[in-house]
Amino acid sequence: MSRSGRLIQAAAVAAAASLALAACGGGSGGEGDGNGDGDASGDLELITAGTLTVCSEVPYPPFEIEDTSAPSGYSGFDIDLVQAIADSLDLELVVQDVGFDAIQGGTAYASGQCDMGASAITITEDRQANLDFSEPYYDSLQSLLVAADSGITGIADLAGQPVAVQATTTGEAYAQENAPDAELISYPGDAEMWPALQGGTVVAILQDLPVNVTHAQEDPNYVIVEEYDTEESYGFAFGKDTNPNLIAAVNGALATMRDDGSYQELYDSYFSAEG
Repeated sequence: MSRSGRLIQAAAVAAAASLALAACGGGSGGEGDGNGDGDASGDLELITAGTLTVCSEVPYPPFEIEDTSAPSGYSGFDIDLVQAIADSLDLELVVQDVGFDAIQGGTAYASGQCDMGASAITITEDRQANLDFSEPYYDSLQSLLVAADSGITGIADLAGQPVAVQATTTGEAYAQENAPDAELISYPGDAEMWPALQGGTVVAILQDLPVNVTHAQEDPNYVIVEEYDTEESYGFAFGKDTNPNLIAAVNGALATMRDDGSYQELYDSYFSAEG
């Protein structure tokens, strides 16, 4: 079983318990039943009634991809997962393409741009000071992607070399700590880092493994030379202390998907090739 599968099973117990408490909370807390019926009475406090508005930075394959054939105009593991959650809650899904800093920093929720964030967001103590998170839904590693003929075999070879990292991410933090002699160049996202590597502006990209796997699979001229286990788990993000009913509803939908096998089916469709 993958690390993700073990974490998801463990989190299912907590998610189910959270949902059960929400379902029983019909007192002064006004929590309703934590599902689509709760939204009908306004319990989910959505920005737009009947619509789940999600902020995500696109592209970030395989998690976020522009896709005109999808109902929301986007697909990818994160988007397909929140689409299934929205469907289970009888809500329309609307995806807003927003910079990652606003999503992980909390301003996207405070300004009313979205109800939740879905953008491969690692749950960290620093972020929990400004955000609430759903139960974890994915485990990830960091990795180093380089040109196959670069001669770079690992992070120790990066001293004095220009390396792409995404600003305000755990990948950037890992590179700052473990490659202090590299010339780290912070980019807004993968959409800028990948062309920088292809064009020779940088010699490597240090970021989440699944994204680098996608690039290596699509272009054999690039290879992943190292993976780093940083014990990262992704969660969906929400404004701090603003919508516990929506969090309970999302956790409940995730628990149902784990129980009925639809989560594993979606996971396998994107990540089974990773081994």
